[in-house]
Amino acid sequence: MKIGVPKEIKNNESRVALTPAGVFELVNYGHQVYIQESAGESSGFSDEDYRDAGAVMLPTAEGVFAIADMIVKVKEPIASEYPLVKKNQVIFTYFHFASSEVLTKAMIASKAICIAYETVSDDDGFLPLLTPMSEVAGRMAIQQGAKYLEKPIKGRGVLLGGVPGVPPGRVLVLGAGVVGVQAAKMAAGLGAHVTILDINMKRLRYVNDIMPSHVVTEFSSVYNIKKHIKDHDLIIGAVLIPGAKAPNLITRAMLKDMRPGTVLVDVAVDQGGCFETTRPTTHEEPTFVVDDIVHYCVANMPGAVPYTSTLALTNVTLPYILKLANLGWEEACSKYPDLGRGLNVVKGEVVIEEIKKAFEEVDLLIR
Repeated sequence: MKIGVPKEIKNNESRVALTPAGVFELVNYGHQVYIQESAGESSGFSDEDYRDAGAVMLPTAEGVFAIADMIVKVKEPIASEYPLVKKNQVIFTYFHFASSEVLTKAMIASKAICIAYETVSDDDGFLPLLTPMSEVAGRMAIQQGAKYLEKPIKGRGVLLGGVPGVPPGRVLVLGAGVVGVQAAKMAAGLGAHVTILDINMKRLRYVNDIMPSHVVTEFSSVYNIKKHIKDHDLIIGAVLIPGAKAPNLITRAMLKDMRPGTVLVDVAVDQGGCFETTRPTTHEEPTFVVDDIVHYCVANMPGAVPYTSTLALTNVTLPYILKLANLGWEEACSKYPDLGRGLNVVKGEVVIEEIKKAFEEVDLLIR
């Protein structure tokens, strides 16, 4: 199979979809790999590294898309890439279709086979290709939230860990999944007081068992959320419904109950966000302020640490890329149900219920 890796062009997206080690594996299986020049530089991999591993370097994304049977990316195609996607071409990347009607329409029109990292899942619902980036994003959420609590950036002026004689900052985490647990771990490590909410008691028991005593678990409800937003300094949105749009847990009206300078970090922004006031931002302009509340809603948080993120991502994607390359998408998705669950849009048809539900009101799915 001919596999193409274009350079990521989303704002400040510095990850790359294949490392030289991944190229070497694919070439060793008899596949041809085409990498756009300089695609790996920001992640610490030179064009020479890729050539040594057996890749063919091409100067443009147009050339990569034109020659490849399968395109492997990190983030979803953006508008300038839509015309490059070919009929029957496999696109394997993070899509997050439920948050973008424009992207969904474009991929329907392309007649491509769109396999989304974020919906590949095993029988127990574990998301192997989303997990490492959720781990990165969860840890970064605290790192970024702590920074934006500083007064010069319109935050409350709170040091999360406090100092002797001064109480620590308070962190509220909505969701006890991978992102939420990693965020709680980082916040607890800084010495902050952490409250983590979820509707899954099994997850709350797990968090209660593994976290120190200054991490408190509570069942999530509108009442409890409204109670805690009044006295927490940093609020992390860490809710995930695989493939579906995230629910709005904090409304615009609820912002008035928060103290000025409170910071909201919405890690669910890729799936539409779990705060009503969320809108996607970039690493270039990461924050905005609504009603004196600071919002950090960067849609590709792990892109800021591309070396770590690229290695973590390719550790888990490569086995699936090999399955797709060795067997072809149809046989691979049939033989491996976890990979089959990654199918989102196939030759002009949406095949996953969560996306259909997300757009049923706009009559998107016209055959």
